[in-house]
Amino acid sequence: MRPPAEYYQRDRDRHPPALAPDYKTSVSRSPRFAPISLEQSVSEITGPVFGHQDVGLLDHDLIRNYAQTGDPVGERIIVHGRVLDENARPVPQTLVEIWQANAGGRYRHKKDTYLAPIDPNFGGCGRTITDESGYFFFRTVKPGAYPWRNRVNDWRPAHIHFSVFGASFSQRLITQLYFEGDPLIARCPIVQSLPDAVDALTAKLDMNATIPLDTIAYRFDIVLRGRRSTLFENRLEGN
Repeated sequence: MRPPAEYYQRDRDRHPPALAPDYKTSVSRSPRFAPISLEQSVSEITGPVFGHQDVGLLDHDLIRNYAQTGDPVGERIIVHGRVLDENARPVPQTLVEIWQANAGGRYRHKKDTYLAPIDPNFGGCGRTITDESGYFFFRTVKPGAYPWRNRVNDWRPAHIHFSVFGASFSQRLITQLYFEGDPLIARCPIVQSLPDAVDALTAKLDMNATIPLDTIAYRFDIVLRGRRSTLFENRLEGN
């Protein structure tokens, strides 16, 4: 059994505001009243538990796990890193999932009506389990930017959605990865609503892990709590 982690009180001053007027949908989504704390039920706390039996051999490889007639179109990339606690200790056996648009900026979703074509060889979803050092690894294609109906000419930067599960389904944290050097990051109202966290949400080019003549690598470590924690969309805790 691992020793209990030290407790760090939340720094609520670091949380981004729920209302960011430049991010249009936050106007209708932001709460008007103080949040209410609810006790979790036994079923929420104890299950379901995730393990290696939930992950297929190609689930981490988005280049191959949906391919029908060949490889998907786009820049081949590796996204890898570690899931860590607030004291830089590894978090092993944790389910990590990703989903993303294809290289043209379109999701495989019936409500995505962007004019970029669907790639028949790309599903856009993957999952893996961290090893004993908290390490995870995905192979995919770099997603494209796409327009969104916020202001007249707003575009989302290239990004990958990340989900990290704890010991049960209720312990799920969701965030987004952006790519170093993307000029759209500075123009995105969503990213700019949390300026202090942009660097922590940006994957860094990792030439040491790049495969020559094959695949470019990006490093993205996920810190669950503490002063250097990754910002999550649905559970603003830690720090």
